[in-house]
Amino acid sequence: MDVLIVECGSHRCALPVGKVIETMRPLPIEPLPDVPDFVQGLAVVRGRAIPVVDLARVLGGREERIGRFVTVRAGGPGVALAVRGVVGTQVLEAAQIEQLPPLARGASPALVRGLAVLDRELLLLLELGRILPREIAADLEARGSSL
Repeated sequence: MDVLIVECGSHRCALPVGKVIETMRPLPIEPLPDVPDFVQGLAVVRGRAIPVVDLARVLGGREERIGRFVTVRAGGPGVALAVRGVVGTQVLEAAQIEQLPPLARGASPALVRGLAVLDRELLLLLELGRILPREIAADLEARGSSL
């Protein structure tokens, strides 16, 4: 599996390359009221307003300085993941990917679909279709179309 490795909070995460649209410098973010704390707002990317999600906050960490946006296919027009940095691409063999240990499955079973170790560092393999719950994505898409 080809993955893009990003840094966010204290984590390194692997995003399936097939779901990645592009990486870019951060763009201006329009904050929105009444959204979950991990949604920073909307940004205009290539003429479309898309939600900006702080990946570190989704994974239970604190908000941090954003170094890059990674736009991904995650329903609707996409989502911009705000991350500290992009490490690069890597090929993960099926034998490298492990299931979450039983005690960790309750933390975010829908978002983290597996683990790998790469260069002695833990790598979280993410399920991007689960970054935003469907009802939140629909609300943000409606708000974006009114900008």
